[in-house]
Amino acid sequence: MSLAILLPDMPMRRGERCPRLDFALLGAVTALFSLGLIMVASASMPTAERLGLNVFHFAFRQSIYLLLGLGLGLLVLRIRLAWWEQCSLLCILIAIFLLAVVLLPGVGSEVNGSTRWINLGIFRLQVSEPAKLLALVYMAGYLVRHGEDVRHTGAGFIKPLGLLTVAAVLLLLEPDFGATVVLMATALLMMFMAGVSLWKYAALIATAGGALALLAVTSPYRMQRLTTFLNPWADPFNSGFQLTQSLIAIGRGEWFGVGLGASIQKLFYLPEAHTDFVFAVLAEELGLVGVLVLLGLYAFVVLRAYSIAAVAEQGGNRFAAYLAYGIGTWLGLQALINIGVNTGLLPTKGLTLPLMSYGGSSMLVTCMAIALLLRIDYETRCTVNSVPASGTTAAKRRRRSRR
Repeated sequence: MSLAILLPDMPMRRGERCPRLDFALLGAVTALFSLGLIMVASASMPTAERLGLNVFHFAFRQSIYLLLGLGLGLLVLRIRLAWWEQCSLLCILIAIFLLAVVLLPGVGSEVNGSTRWINLGIFRLQVSEPAKLLALVYMAGYLVRHGEDVRHTGAGFIKPLGLLTVAAVLLLLEPDFGATVVLMATALLMMFMAGVSLWKYAALIATAGGALALLAVTSPYRMQRLTTFLNPWADPFNSGFQLTQSLIAIGRGEWFGVGLGASIQKLFYLPEAHTDFVFAVLAEELGLVGVLVLLGLYAFVVLRAYSIAAVAEQGGNRFAAYLAYGIGTWLGLQALINIGVNTGLLPTKGLTLPLMSYGGSSMLVTCMAIALLLRIDYETRCTVNSVPASGTTAAKRRRRSRR
Protein backbone atom coordinates (compact mmCIF):
# COMPACT_ATOMS: atom_id res chain seq x y z
CA MET A 1 0.00 0.00 0.00
CA SER A 2 1.43 3.39 -1.04
CA LEU A 3 1.87 6.08 1.58
CA ALA A 4 1.58 8.94 -0.91
CA ILE A 5 -1.68 10.12 0.66
CA LEU A 6 -0.27 10.26 4.19
CA LEU A 7 3.21 11.42 3.20
CA PRO A 8 2.96 13.47 -0.03
CA ASP A 9 6.37 15.06 0.59
CA MET A 10 8.10 11.67 0.23
CA PRO A 11 7.79 10.94 -3.52
CA MET A 12 9.10 7.87 -5.31
CA ARG A 13 12.15 8.47 -7.48
CA ARG A 14 13.79 6.45 -10.29
CA GLY A 15 11.17 3.78 -9.91
CA GLU A 16 12.18 3.14 -6.31
CA ARG A 17 9.48 2.75 -3.73
CA CYS A 18 9.60 4.30 -0.28
CA PRO A 19 9.48 1.69 2.48
CA ARG A 20 6.35 1.08 4.48
CA LEU A 21 5.84 2.48 7.94
CA ASP A 22 7.19 0.42 10.82
CA PHE A 23 4.22 -1.88 11.28
CA ALA A 24 5.92 -3.76 14.12
CA LEU A 25 6.07 -0.53 16.14
CA LEU A 26 2.53 0.34 15.09
CA GLY A 27 1.36 -3.11 16.18
CA ALA A 28 2.92 -2.76 19.65
CA VAL A 29 1.46 0.72 20.11
CA THR A 30 -1.96 -0.46 18.92
CA ALA A 31 -1.84 -3.33 21.41
CA LEU A 32 -0.97 -0.91 24.22
CA PHE A 33 -3.74 1.60 23.61
CA SER A 34 -6.29 -1.18 22.94
CA LEU A 35 -5.38 -2.82 26.24
CA GLY A 36 -5.49 0.64 27.81
CA LEU A 37 -9.04 1.26 26.60
CA ILE A 38 -10.16 -2.10 28.01
CA MET A 39 -8.55 -1.46 31.39
CA VAL A 40 -9.84 2.13 31.63
CA ALA A 41 -13.35 0.85 30.90
CA SER A 42 -13.02 -1.83 33.56
CA ALA A 43 -11.35 0.33 36.22
CA SER A 44 -13.57 3.40 35.79
CA MET A 45 -17.02 1.80 35.97
CA PRO A 46 -17.44 2.11 39.76
CA THR A 47 -16.27 5.74 39.71
CA ALA A 48 -18.66 6.63 36.87
CA GLU A 49 -21.55 4.91 38.65
CA ARG A 50 -20.79 6.75 41.89
CA LEU A 51 -20.85 10.08 40.03
CA GLY A 52 -24.21 9.26 38.46
CA LEU A 53 -22.71 8.91 34.96
CA ASN A 54 -22.97 6.23 32.33
CA VAL A 55 -20.73 3.33 33.36
CA PHE A 56 -18.75 3.73 30.11
CA HIS A 57 -18.40 7.51 30.50
CA PHE A 58 -14.62 7.49 31.03
CA ALA A 59 -14.05 4.79 28.42
CA PHE A 60 -16.01 6.84 25.88
CA ARG A 61 -14.00 9.98 26.65
CA GLN A 62 -10.76 8.01 26.44
CA SER A 63 -11.85 6.77 23.00
CA ILE A 64 -12.40 10.38 21.91
CA TYR A 65 -8.94 11.34 23.20
CA LEU A 66 -7.45 8.43 21.29
CA LEU A 67 -9.17 9.44 18.04
CA LEU A 68 -7.97 13.02 18.50
CA GLY A 69 -4.49 11.71 19.26
CA LEU A 70 -4.47 9.61 16.10
CA GLY A 71 -5.55 12.68 14.12
CA LEU A 72 -2.74 14.76 15.61
CA GLY A 73 -0.37 11.88 14.93
CA LEU A 74 -1.27 11.90 11.24
CA LEU A 75 -0.58 15.64 11.10
CA VAL A 76 2.80 15.18 12.79
CA LEU A 77 3.58 12.34 10.39
CA ARG A 78 3.26 14.77 7.48
CA ILE A 79 5.75 17.31 8.90
CA ARG A 80 9.38 17.01 7.83
CA LEU A 81 11.96 16.68 10.58
CA ALA A 82 13.73 19.71 9.13
CA TRP A 83 10.86 21.88 10.35
CA TRP A 84 11.16 20.56 13.90
CA GLU A 85 14.91 21.13 13.82
CA GLN A 86 14.51 24.72 12.66
CA CYS A 87 11.88 25.43 15.34
CA SER A 88 13.69 23.69 18.22
CA LEU A 89 14.47 26.92 20.10
CA LEU A 90 10.89 28.10 19.67
CA CYS A 91 9.72 24.76 21.11
CA ILE A 92 11.41 25.29 24.48
CA LEU A 93 10.13 28.87 24.65
CA ILE A 94 6.57 27.61 24.07
CA ALA A 95 7.10 24.95 26.75
CA ILE A 96 8.28 27.55 29.29
CA PHE A 97 5.38 29.82 28.36
CA LEU A 98 2.84 27.03 28.98
CA LEU A 99 4.46 26.12 32.31
CA ALA A 100 4.44 29.76 33.40
CA VAL A 101 0.89 30.53 32.27
CA VAL A 102 -0.60 27.63 34.23
CA LEU A 103 0.73 29.20 37.44
CA LEU A 104 -1.08 32.51 36.86
CA PRO A 105 -4.07 33.08 39.17
CA GLY A 106 -7.33 32.35 37.38
CA VAL A 107 -5.67 30.45 34.54
CA GLY A 108 -4.50 27.18 36.03
CA SER A 109 -6.92 24.66 37.55
CA GLU A 110 -6.01 23.24 40.95
CA VAL A 111 -6.66 19.58 41.74
CA ASN A 112 -5.50 17.90 44.98
CA GLY A 113 -3.19 20.81 45.77
CA SER A 114 -1.45 20.87 42.37
CA THR A 115 -1.92 23.49 39.65
CA ARG A 116 -1.04 21.61 36.46
CA TRP A 117 -4.01 22.06 34.16
CA ILE A 118 -5.48 24.72 31.85
CA ASN A 119 -9.21 24.36 31.29
CA LEU A 120 -9.86 24.40 27.52
CA GLY A 121 -13.58 23.71 27.86
CA ILE A 122 -13.55 20.34 26.09
CA PHE A 123 -10.89 18.98 28.42
CA ARG A 124 -8.17 20.16 30.77
CA LEU A 125 -4.70 20.35 29.26
CA GLN A 126 -1.94 19.14 31.59
CA VAL A 127 0.80 21.45 30.37
CA SER A 128 3.68 19.25 31.53
CA GLU A 129 2.82 16.70 28.82
CA PRO A 130 3.41 18.90 25.72
CA ALA A 131 6.21 20.69 27.59
CA LYS A 132 8.18 17.45 27.89
CA LEU A 133 7.95 16.71 24.16
CA LEU A 134 8.81 20.29 23.19
CA ALA A 135 11.79 20.25 25.55
CA LEU A 136 13.12 17.07 23.93
CA VAL A 137 12.86 18.67 20.47
CA TYR A 138 14.86 21.64 21.78
CA MET A 139 17.54 19.41 23.29
CA ALA A 140 17.91 17.41 20.08
CA GLY A 141 18.34 20.62 18.06
CA TYR A 142 20.82 22.07 20.54
CA LEU A 143 22.96 18.94 20.49
CA VAL A 144 23.18 19.20 16.70
CA ARG A 145 24.07 22.92 16.68
CA HIS A 146 26.53 22.84 19.59
CA GLY A 147 27.53 19.19 19.80
CA GLU A 148 31.27 19.83 19.87
CA ASP A 149 30.99 22.29 22.76
CA VAL A 150 28.71 19.97 24.70
CA ARG A 151 31.12 17.07 24.31
CA HIS A 152 34.41 18.86 24.96
CA THR A 153 33.83 21.82 27.29
CA GLY A 154 32.33 22.17 30.74
CA ALA A 155 30.44 25.33 29.78
CA GLY A 156 29.03 23.60 26.70
CA PHE A 157 27.80 20.79 28.91
CA ILE A 158 26.01 23.17 31.31
CA LYS A 159 24.52 25.65 28.80
CA PRO A 160 21.79 23.45 27.29
CA LEU A 161 20.53 22.71 30.78
CA GLY A 162 19.84 26.40 31.42
CA LEU A 163 16.42 26.66 29.77
CA LEU A 164 15.58 23.13 30.90
CA THR A 165 16.31 24.20 34.48
CA VAL A 166 13.85 27.07 34.08
CA ALA A 167 11.23 24.57 32.89
CA ALA A 168 12.10 22.25 35.78
CA VAL A 169 11.68 25.04 38.35
CA LEU A 170 8.27 25.90 36.91
CA LEU A 171 7.30 22.22 37.08
CA LEU A 172 8.33 22.09 40.74
CA LEU A 173 6.19 25.15 41.47
CA GLU A 174 3.04 23.37 40.23
CA PRO A 175 4.27 21.04 41.89
CA ASP A 176 5.06 18.14 39.51
CA PHE A 177 8.11 16.39 40.89
CA GLY A 178 7.65 13.29 38.71
CA ALA A 179 7.59 15.20 35.41
CA THR A 180 10.70 17.11 36.52
CA VAL A 181 12.61 13.88 37.12
CA VAL A 182 11.53 12.41 33.77
CA LEU A 183 12.44 15.56 31.84
CA MET A 184 15.88 16.08 33.36
CA ALA A 185 16.83 12.39 33.30
CA THR A 186 15.84 12.10 29.64
CA ALA A 187 17.80 15.25 28.71
CA LEU A 188 20.91 13.90 30.45
CA LEU A 189 20.66 10.59 28.64
CA MET A 190 20.31 12.41 25.29
CA MET A 191 23.53 14.26 26.09
CA PHE A 192 25.22 10.97 26.95
CA MET A 193 24.12 9.48 23.62
CA ALA A 194 25.54 12.59 21.93
CA GLY A 195 28.99 11.67 23.25
CA VAL A 196 29.36 13.46 26.60
CA SER A 197 31.85 11.60 28.80
CA LEU A 198 30.65 10.01 32.03
CA TRP A 199 32.89 12.01 34.38
CA LYS A 200 31.03 15.24 33.56
CA TYR A 201 27.89 13.76 35.06
CA ALA A 202 29.41 13.14 38.49
CA ALA A 203 29.30 16.71 39.81
CA LEU A 204 25.93 17.38 38.16
CA ILE A 205 24.34 14.23 39.56
CA ALA A 206 25.74 15.00 43.02
CA THR A 207 24.36 18.56 42.86
CA ALA A 208 20.99 17.44 41.52
CA GLY A 209 20.77 14.65 44.09
CA GLY A 210 21.52 17.08 46.89
CA ALA A 211 18.92 19.53 45.60
CA LEU A 212 16.26 16.82 45.32
CA ALA A 213 17.08 15.55 48.80
CA LEU A 214 16.79 19.11 50.13
CA LEU A 215 13.40 19.49 48.43
CA ALA A 216 12.21 16.28 50.04
CA VAL A 217 13.45 17.20 53.52
CA THR A 218 12.07 20.76 53.46
CA SER A 219 8.66 19.75 52.09
CA PRO A 220 6.43 17.94 54.62
CA TYR A 221 4.20 16.25 52.03
CA ARG A 222 7.21 14.97 50.03
CA MET A 223 8.82 13.69 53.21
CA GLN A 224 5.58 11.95 54.13
CA ARG A 225 5.49 10.29 50.71
CA LEU A 226 9.04 9.04 51.18
CA THR A 227 8.41 7.62 54.65
CA THR A 228 5.11 6.09 53.49
CA PHE A 229 6.86 4.48 50.52
CA LEU A 230 9.44 2.89 52.83
CA ASN A 231 6.79 1.38 55.12
CA PRO A 232 3.21 1.80 53.84
CA TRP A 233 1.88 -0.79 56.31
CA ALA A 234 2.78 1.45 59.24
CA ASP A 235 -0.33 3.55 58.47
CA PRO A 236 -2.39 1.45 56.03
CA PHE A 237 -5.62 3.41 56.55
CA ASN A 238 -4.20 6.90 56.10
CA SER A 239 -0.91 7.88 54.42
CA GLY A 240 -0.21 4.33 53.24
CA PHE A 241 -3.74 3.59 52.06
CA GLN A 242 -3.20 4.06 48.32
CA LEU A 243 -0.03 1.97 48.14
CA THR A 244 -1.31 -0.84 50.35
CA GLN A 245 -4.48 -1.14 48.27
CA SER A 246 -2.36 -1.25 45.12
CA LEU A 247 -0.20 -4.02 46.57
CA ILE A 248 -3.30 -5.97 47.61
CA ALA A 249 -4.66 -5.68 44.05
CA ILE A 250 -1.40 -6.91 42.53
CA GLY A 251 -1.20 -9.79 45.03
CA ARG A 252 -4.76 -10.91 44.28
CA GLY A 253 -3.93 -11.28 40.58
CA GLU A 254 -1.55 -14.22 41.13
CA TRP A 255 -0.67 -15.98 37.83
CA PHE A 256 -3.70 -15.46 35.60
CA GLY A 257 -5.77 -12.83 37.43
CA VAL A 258 -9.28 -12.85 38.83
CA GLY A 259 -10.79 -12.19 35.42
CA LEU A 260 -11.48 -9.11 33.32
CA GLY A 261 -13.91 -6.83 35.15
CA ALA A 262 -13.76 -8.85 38.37
CA SER A 263 -11.40 -6.59 40.33
CA ILE A 264 -12.42 -5.96 43.93
CA GLN A 265 -9.90 -3.20 44.67
CA LYS A 266 -11.37 -0.86 42.05
CA LEU A 267 -14.62 -0.81 44.03
CA PHE A 268 -13.64 2.36 45.94
CA TYR A 269 -10.73 0.70 47.74
CA LEU A 270 -8.01 1.81 45.31
CA PRO A 271 -8.01 5.60 44.63
CA GLU A 272 -7.29 6.78 41.06
CA ALA A 273 -7.88 3.25 39.77
CA HIS A 274 -8.37 4.34 36.13
CA THR A 275 -5.56 6.93 36.07
CA ASP A 276 -2.32 6.58 38.04
CA PHE A 277 -3.08 3.07 39.34
CA VAL A 278 -4.55 1.37 36.28
CA PHE A 279 -1.54 -0.99 36.31
CA ALA A 280 -2.65 -2.39 39.68
CA VAL A 281 -6.13 -3.14 38.31
CA LEU A 282 -4.56 -4.81 35.26
CA ALA A 283 -2.37 -6.95 37.53
CA GLU A 284 -5.41 -7.98 39.60
CA GLU A 285 -7.61 -8.85 36.64
CA LEU A 286 -5.03 -10.32 34.22
CA GLY A 287 -2.40 -11.57 36.67
CA LEU A 288 1.32 -12.01 36.17
CA VAL A 289 0.79 -13.14 32.58
CA GLY A 290 -0.93 -9.86 31.72
CA VAL A 291 1.80 -7.89 33.49
CA LEU A 292 4.54 -9.69 31.53
CA VAL A 293 2.73 -9.00 28.24
CA LEU A 294 2.46 -5.32 29.16
CA LEU A 295 6.14 -5.11 30.13
CA GLY A 296 7.09 -6.85 26.90
CA LEU A 297 5.15 -4.31 24.82
CA TYR A 298 6.81 -1.36 26.55
CA ALA A 299 10.23 -2.97 26.24
CA PHE A 300 9.66 -3.50 22.52
CA VAL A 301 8.62 0.13 21.96
CA VAL A 302 11.69 1.44 23.81
CA LEU A 303 14.11 -0.92 22.06
CA ARG A 304 12.52 -0.09 18.70
CA ALA A 305 12.96 3.63 19.38
CA TYR A 306 16.64 3.05 20.19
CA SER A 307 17.04 0.96 17.03
CA ILE A 308 15.47 3.73 14.93
CA ALA A 309 17.81 6.24 16.58
CA ALA A 310 20.87 4.11 15.85
CA VAL A 311 19.98 3.79 12.17
CA ALA A 312 19.36 7.55 11.91
CA GLU A 313 22.73 8.24 13.57
CA GLN A 314 24.51 5.93 11.14
CA GLY A 315 22.78 7.76 8.29
CA GLY A 316 24.13 11.11 9.49
CA ASN A 317 20.84 12.62 10.73
CA ARG A 318 21.88 13.43 14.27
CA PHE A 319 18.78 15.49 15.08
CA ALA A 320 16.53 12.53 14.25
CA ALA A 321 18.77 10.19 16.25
CA TYR A 322 18.87 12.32 19.40
CA LEU A 323 15.12 12.93 19.25
CA ALA A 324 14.39 9.20 18.89
CA TYR A 325 16.70 8.43 21.83
CA GLY A 326 14.83 11.06 23.86
CA ILE A 327 11.33 9.82 22.99
CA GLY A 328 12.24 6.19 23.72
CA THR A 329 13.82 7.13 27.05
CA TRP A 330 10.90 9.36 28.06
CA LEU A 331 8.22 6.72 27.35
CA GLY A 332 10.23 3.93 28.95
CA LEU A 333 11.20 5.93 32.03
CA GLN A 334 7.66 7.19 32.63
CA ALA A 335 6.26 3.66 32.32
CA LEU A 336 8.98 2.38 34.66
CA ILE A 337 8.22 5.04 37.29
CA ASN A 338 4.46 4.46 37.12
CA ILE A 339 4.88 0.69 37.49
CA GLY A 340 7.45 1.24 40.26
CA VAL A 341 4.96 3.39 42.16
CA ASN A 342 2.19 0.81 41.74
CA THR A 343 4.42 -1.99 43.04
CA GLY A 344 5.87 -0.01 45.95
CA LEU A 345 9.39 0.20 44.49
CA LEU A 346 9.26 4.00 44.18
CA PRO A 347 7.59 6.86 46.11
CA THR A 348 4.15 7.90 44.92
CA LYS A 349 4.25 10.21 41.88
CA GLY A 350 1.42 11.52 39.73
CA LEU A 351 2.69 10.12 36.43
CA THR A 352 0.43 8.38 33.94
CA LEU A 353 1.17 5.04 32.31
CA PRO A 354 1.70 5.99 28.62
CA LEU A 355 -1.14 4.90 26.29
CA MET A 356 -2.82 3.12 29.22
CA SER A 357 -3.94 5.58 31.91
CA TYR A 358 -7.05 7.71 31.49
CA GLY A 359 -6.25 11.28 30.43
CA GLY A 360 -6.48 13.43 27.32
CA SER A 361 -3.19 15.31 27.58
CA SER A 362 -1.08 12.20 27.97
CA MET A 363 -2.85 10.37 25.13
CA LEU A 364 -2.60 13.27 22.68
CA VAL A 365 1.08 13.97 23.32
CA THR A 366 2.08 10.30 23.36
CA CYS A 367 0.41 9.79 19.97
CA MET A 368 2.39 12.76 18.63
CA ALA A 369 5.62 11.30 20.04
CA ILE A 370 4.95 7.93 18.40
CA ALA A 371 4.22 9.71 15.10
CA LEU A 372 7.58 11.48 15.37
CA LEU A 373 9.27 8.10 15.84
CA LEU A 374 7.51 6.75 12.76
CA ARG A 375 8.54 9.84 10.79
CA ILE A 376 12.17 9.47 11.87
CA ASP A 377 12.20 5.82 10.83
CA TYR A 378 10.47 6.57 7.52
CA GLU A 379 12.74 9.44 6.54
CA THR A 380 15.83 7.44 7.49
CA ARG A 381 14.88 4.45 5.35
CA CYS A 382 13.72 6.68 2.47
CA THR A 383 17.17 8.28 2.52
CA VAL A 384 18.71 4.84 2.10
CA ASN A 385 16.47 4.36 -0.93
CA SER A 386 17.74 7.61 -2.51
CA VAL A 387 14.65 9.61 -1.64
CA PRO A 388 15.40 13.23 -0.62
CA ALA A 389 16.29 13.44 3.05
CA SER A 390 15.51 16.20 5.49
CA GLY A 391 17.07 17.71 8.57
CA THR A 392 20.85 17.74 9.08
CA THR A 393 21.51 15.19 6.33
CA ALA A 394 19.63 17.23 3.75
CA ALA A 395 21.46 20.42 4.74
CA LYS A 396 24.85 18.71 4.32
CA ARG A 397 23.87 17.42 0.91
CA ARG A 398 22.75 20.87 -0.23
CA ARG A 399 26.03 22.42 0.91
CA ARG A 400 28.05 19.79 -0.94
CA SER A 401 26.01 20.29 -4.11
CA ARG A 402 26.78 24.04 -4.15
CA ARG A 403 30.54 23.51 -4.03
